[in-house]
Amino acid sequence: MDDLAFLRAFHVLGVVLWIGGVALVTTALLPGASAGRSAAEALVLFTAVERRFAWQARLMVVIVGITGFAMVERLSAWNRFRELDFWWMHAMVGTWLVFALLLFVLEPLLGGRLLGRLAERAPALALARLRRLHAALLALSLVTIFGAVAGSHGAGWHFF
Repeated sequence: MDDLAFLRAFHVLGVVLWIGGVALVTTALLPGASAGRSAAEALVLFTAVERRFAWQARLMVVIVGITGFAMVERLSAWNRFRELDFWWMHAMVGTWLVFALLLFVLEPLLGGRLLGRLAERAPALALARLRRLHAALLALSLVTIFGAVAGSHGAGWHFF
């Protein structure tokens, strides 16, 4: 396997594990945690499971970032960031930055305290905000994945 194939394989594997986990949390864990439980109990269950997934997500975000950068460098594809037809490359970087900021900065520094305070005062509101945040992150991720796969396989995105 040449180095580019190796990079692509690890990049896609990282995205599958990372965004697949986001999809599981959004579509199964959050609704399942709420079924037959109070909002406070659902938050306890969510937090316990999500804490375990956070480490996987952080590792995958690092792998995806390293392999993505390496592929752009290896392909000398930096000029694509100057072209609107490659909007999906901007979307990949933007999605990666959002998750990196959330996983490595906001959640460790503020997430536990903010969610904890809100969960104590208004657990149903905290749960609703978690659902909306995860739904928005999943939607952003799916649009990005669709655009990246289609674009990297020749779909034309001619805006002008």
